[in-house]
Amino acid sequence: MPGVRDFSGKVVAVTGASSGIGEATALAFARAGASVALAARRTERIEALAARIAGDGGEAIAITADVGDESQANAFVRGAHERFGRLDVLVNNAGVMLLGPIEGAPTEEWRRMIDVNIMGVLYCTHAALPLMRGQGGGDIINVSSVGGRVLGRYSGVYSLTKFGIGAFSEALRQENLATGIRVTLIEPGRVETELRTHVREEVIREIGGAFAGVEPLEADDVAEAILYAAGQPKHVSISEILLRPSNSPM
Repeated sequence: MPGVRDFSGKVVAVTGASSGIGEATALAFARAGASVALAARRTERIEALAARIAGDGGEAIAITADVGDESQANAFVRGAHERFGRLDVLVNNAGVMLLGPIEGAPTEEWRRMIDVNIMGVLYCTHAALPLMRGQGGGDIINVSSVGGRVLGRYSGVYSLTKFGIGAFSEALRQENLATGIRVTLIEPGRVETELRTHVREEVIREIGGAFAGVEPLEADDVAEAILYAAGQPKHVSISEILLRPSNSPM
C-alpha cells in the first residue's frame, strides 16, 4: 500500500515522549521532517529529546504535562498548536501498566491507570478535535496494547483500560467520517520499554515466565507502524494495527 515518509510541514504531538514508544515515535517523525511537540511528566527527559531533535536539524518543543490532569492535557495540545500553527497528528501514547491480582490490589494503581490510559486519551483528543476539524482533518493515533485484545493473568484492570480505548477509538472514527480526521488504534504486544518496570516486584515474580524465550518488539518497530498509518493517502484509513513478537504466545 503506498504511503509517504515525508512529513515536512506537518505538526505531530506525542504524549509519553520521555522514553520507549513515545520517544521513538517523536524521533521518527522528526527525521521524516515533522515539527514535534513532546509531552511527559519528566521535564528533563523531553527537554533533552527536544535538544537532540534540534541538534539533528529538526524542530521540537517540550511541554511538561501529566495527561491524566485535564488542564495539563489541554495546555499541551493548545501549546503545540500555538507554537506551530496547526496540529496534524496526535499520538496518544502515554500509559502505565500496573499488573497484579484484583483482590488486595492497591486501588491507587487502578486510579492511575484509568487517569492516564483512559482519561489522558480522552482529554487530549477532546482538545485536539476542534483544532483538526478547523484545518480540514488530521490523524489521531491511540497506542493501546495486545492487552486490549487478549486477557492475561493479573491484567484485569490494565486490560479494562485498553479494551476501553479500543471502543473509544471506533466510536471516534465513526463520529469523524465527514471531518477528515482519521483514527488509528495501535496494539503492540510485548515491547522492550520501561513499562514493565512499573510492575510490583512480587507480581513480576509471579508472571515472569509467561514470556520466557520471547524476543520482544523494539520501540522503533511500533514507531514504524505509527508512521505507516499516518502516511497513508487521504482516502485510506488504517483503523487498527496489531503487532506482536513473532514467537509470542499472546
